[in-house]
Amino acid sequence: MVDYFIGIDGGGTSCRAALADGNGTILGRGKSGASNILTDPDTALKHIAEAARLAFEEAGITPDLPSAPAVLGLAGNNVGDAVNYVQARLPFKQSEIVSDGVIALQGAIGDEDGAIGIVGTGTVYIARHDGELHSIAGWGFQVSDLGSGARLGQLALQESLLAYDAIRPITGLSKAILAEFGNNPENVVDFARLAKPGDYGRYTPKVFEFARQGDEAAIRILKTGADGINEALDAVNAITRGKGRLCLLGGLAPLYPEYLAERHRSRLSEPLADALTGAVALAVKAYGSPSEARA
Repeated sequence: MVDYFIGIDGGGTSCRAALADGNGTILGRGKSGASNILTDPDTALKHIAEAARLAFEEAGITPDLPSAPAVLGLAGNNVGDAVNYVQARLPFKQSEIVSDGVIALQGAIGDEDGAIGIVGTGTVYIARHDGELHSIAGWGFQVSDLGSGARLGQLALQESLLAYDAIRPITGLSKAILAEFGNNPENVVDFARLAKPGDYGRYTPKVFEFARQGDEAAIRILKTGADGINEALDAVNAITRGKGRLCLLGGLAPLYPEYLAERHRSRLSEPLADALTGAVALAVKAYGSPSEARA
């Protein structure tokens, strides 16, 4: 019989762990450093174990990782080599690595059908219909992630260059961005040449800030972003047939709804719980007794 279950929510900046009993009640939580299994799997393993130990300690229980099964929601789970490497070295009794989106879905809607859209630096949408999972988008900034923070930031830089060339009227947003680059478009180009999604995402707060002030360029950018999200949510609703919870998650989730189409805005609901709670629930379901899994 298993006494304790572990849920892990691991990302590029931090790793969070929760320790739960067989009813899924969280007893303790722990947090450590980055756990990106693609860029640094060994450091990810170290931080996963560290976060789990801290969760035991917060619960007042002597850490015993080899006795506890775990479900880990990790970015990069679709790259087989990285997953196999990490899976073989995890310290837990049993373990399963799933995407960070899967644990977010479980936390947000529980065991029912429904869907989530994760809108942050990137975007991805996950739906569950008749118990089957479907993933939409999330192919990366270069070819996907419409409406994401990275895309909005990139569009803001694009608007600044269009304004510099007098192709479009200069606005408060384009003026503020150009000022950051010394009003020199070559500096914008140099930045864009090596910029990563997170670098572009730093300009997203300015877009929302100026949109609230009625800035035409900022509003145009957000309408473009919202169009991409609306299309993705249409695809999600085609899968779920418009039934079940629909939750927006991620850093931009509180900011976007007013720009979305009414057909989606009217359906949005608050998530039941967070991704870490979802990971714990999946661990109990996968490794608990039938009575525990139903609890």
